[in-house]
Amino acid sequence: MCGIIGIISQKPVAQVIYDGLLVLQHRGQDSAGIVVCDGNKLNLRKGNGQVSDVFHTRHMLDLVGNMGIGHVRYPTAGCASSAEAQPFYVNSPYGITLAHNGNLNNVDELKRGLYQSDLRHINTSSDSEVLLNVLAHELHKSGTLDLTADEIFTAVSETHARIEGAYAVIAMLTGKGILGFRDPCGIRPIVYGKRETDEGPEYMIASESVALQTSGYDLIADLKPGEAIFIDTRGNINLKQCAQSARLNPCIFEYVYLARPDSIIDDIYVYKARLRMGVKLGRKILREMPEHDIDVVIPIPDTSRPSAMELAYHLGVKYREGFIKNRYIGRTFMMPGQKMRKQSVRRKLNAIDIEFKGKNVLLVDDSIVRGTTSQQIIQMARDAGANKVYIASAAPPVRFPNVYGIDMPAAEELIAHNRSEAEIAEIIGADWLIYQDLDDLIDAVQKGNRSITEFDCSCFDGKYVTQTIDKDYLDKISDIRRDSAKDNNGDQKLNLVGMDLHNNI
Repeated sequence: MCGIIGIISQKPVAQVIYDGLLVLQHRGQDSAGIVVCDGNKLNLRKGNGQVSDVFHTRHMLDLVGNMGIGHVRYPTAGCASSAEAQPFYVNSPYGITLAHNGNLNNVDELKRGLYQSDLRHINTSSDSEVLLNVLAHELHKSGTLDLTADEIFTAVSETHARIEGAYAVIAMLTGKGILGFRDPCGIRPIVYGKRETDEGPEYMIASESVALQTSGYDLIADLKPGEAIFIDTRGNINLKQCAQSARLNPCIFEYVYLARPDSIIDDIYVYKARLRMGVKLGRKILREMPEHDIDVVIPIPDTSRPSAMELAYHLGVKYREGFIKNRYIGRTFMMPGQKMRKQSVRRKLNAIDIEFKGKNVLLVDDSIVRGTTSQQIIQMARDAGANKVYIASAAPPVRFPNVYGIDMPAAEELIAHNRSEAEIAEIIGADWLIYQDLDDLIDAVQKGNRSITEFDCSCFDGKYVTQTIDKDYLDKISDIRRDSAKDNNGDQKLNLVGMDLHNNI
């Protein structure tokens, strides 16, 4: 999962891109980058760390240009190398920079084709660099400097035909404009919008609508699955469906955890979806434990709050904030390695003893993936004096790895993999554990947009919407994502903060 943004304007855009990346910081905390175009010159700054680590005043002063793209990254293979920071650049044709959110599933095949047929060299292990070179090769086929929107869309169509997986992409063609496109299944989100200024209209493309809203842009629409948008330097918008067979299968985990609650994705308000998850879960608790002895409902901050509030209301019990969160610790789900996640939980949360002492507490989390965080938080609740500690998950059991850009671990490291709810409860130390039913989760999200008939729920049901995911592929990504591999690689690669990899291209 990453955050991407692109802006085209008649005035400098670097500060607006920076502000947008801050809003999208929840989508990636490993690295950040901005590239802007000043005439035919590109100015690029990227490096490891959060946005405020990578960009200082001296860097922003160098980022001169009226159109640009930005990226915040969280690594789906556990690699924190600064060489993987985006945007990526390729000089031919035109000079193209690209930012990508998602994951390509046929990257090995693509690499072979790029080297053997397209005669292109890949310098990193990132599938985003592969995607950039595929797009560049298809654009090169036009054979002209006076590139038209139709020729760009033809290149996108050919790119769709070659690649498979989840991808929301923003690319900048030097001196020509900004291109955005979405995979034919619409797994990862991407939206675009407009704002009027004294100098003329400005356009933004971004991962989430909240990036537009906070900068004063009006949301126009989500890109449809397989659709592409090209905005030239004069502000002309071109849209075209570029995939032969497209269907909307958005990732349901975006609504559970990944997206900000104030975003709208595919016409679904994320906050409202999370409220409805709480309603569904509350009803299930009343069915399974009608004579419950829950004294208080406490969310595990932050994502679970809307669900916990509605759950408490429907149970008729008190809702209380029992944990105070340190805002300066990153999302533990995203940390590359079990060592870092374990070290971060107690630094991240502190219990308010009075809300636990002598009470039967129901903790509510958005989801339970590895169980490490849940185990430590349950122990914190007991140490704070809780009588009984129950836990509820607003999502179903995560039993399968995600292959579309979310760094869920190897299947055997998922706590729900091949385990019953009673076994999981025992491992994490809960007196009782309840999960959301998958049908209830789908209905809670789908209610916001009934035209969506199918979601990507692969981490819950093991059904992969791109069809070609097989056991060999799953075994391969499990080897890469296993925590032991990350712990061996991560520590020495996390100290390269704010490297000025390129200043001027």
